[in-house]
Amino acid sequence: MTERVFNFSAGPAVLPESVLLQAQRDLFALPGVGMSILEVSHRSAAFEQVISEAEADLRALLAIPDNYKVLFLQGGASLQFSMVPINLLPAGGSADYILTGSWGQGAFKEAKKLGSVREAASTAATNFDRLPAPGEINLDPQAAYLHFTSNETIFGVEFQEEPVAGDLPLVCDMSSDFISRPVDVSRYGLIYAGAQKNAGPAGTTIVIVREDLLGKAPASTPAMLDYQNLAKNGSMYNTPPCFSIYICGLVFKWLRHEIGGLDKVLALNREKAQILYDAIDSSDGYYRGHAQKDCRSLMNVTFRLPSEDLEKRFIKEATAAGLDGLKGHRSVGGLRASIYNAFPRAGVEKLVDFMEDFRRKA
Repeated sequence: MTERVFNFSAGPAVLPESVLLQAQRDLFALPGVGMSILEVSHRSAAFEQVISEAEADLRALLAIPDNYKVLFLQGGASLQFSMVPINLLPAGGSADYILTGSWGQGAFKEAKKLGSVREAASTAATNFDRLPAPGEINLDPQAAYLHFTSNETIFGVEFQEEPVAGDLPLVCDMSSDFISRPVDVSRYGLIYAGAQKNAGPAGTTIVIVREDLLGKAPASTPAMLDYQNLAKNGSMYNTPPCFSIYICGLVFKWLRHEIGGLDKVLALNREKAQILYDAIDSSDGYYRGHAQKDCRSLMNVTFRLPSEDLEKRFIKEATAAGLDGLKGHRSVGGLRASIYNAFPRAGVEKLVDFMEDFRRKA
């Protein structure tokens, strides 16, 4: 099969077609190098150029201040659930966590294994269909940091602005809305993101960390888990995921030079999401969004049909129509349309047409 379908998968997710085509052209031999990116040494001048350009383009996209390090790591965001407290939570200290879905819960669970952590806020009582109001966030002013998940892919809720952290370093799992909108990096102590949603293929985890937070890990910390060691070695203490970093670099260039930056991509993302949410809201209750309207994600649109049998039929028929990956997460069921940066507007419009046709026939 060579014809591309519309890929609504939550991750690994859709990549820009121009990036895939360039990677296809370069896969056999990088221009001027004579070997594939899959073969090139991470110690070579060719790869040093790849990783340095990727970092430079990411810094330009997010206007990352000079006092922040950019790391290209492995292990996914799930490893960061442990690395953050290992590096930032001192012995005898505590950290605060805001829980707005499964990934926040996962980060909290892992951190509890490594030290004292507490729920500063949670929306579990309403099945994570909303974000906490500012007055619901109970901060410990002595906490080592405040952690939150900017976008919860499973429940489809997203912070459009940062929670107020006071003087606490703000730590964010930004995996599923990373580089989907402008962010004031200076408001954060640390940002981490698995690449496989918006930035590239699975295999790379990007960490942006303020320099004053380096060097806090215990002396017993394994070298591969110590941010300071990884920063000192320019993300190459061991062999990095070269191909994934190469693709991320192409995506950053695509965002900068083809899309025109993060303001432009945010506008496009808002347009796509509005088309789909309008279709849900105008269906007279046939389609029911999970997230409350003021908390809805621009990245992951979660919704239900009147019955599970109808949902199964919807998924089957949508897949046959070239609308792939719409099944909701196994833990909650329902439907989920992930419409990240590279997802085309035409795919959203086709889904909306399919939804209307399915409802009419049901």
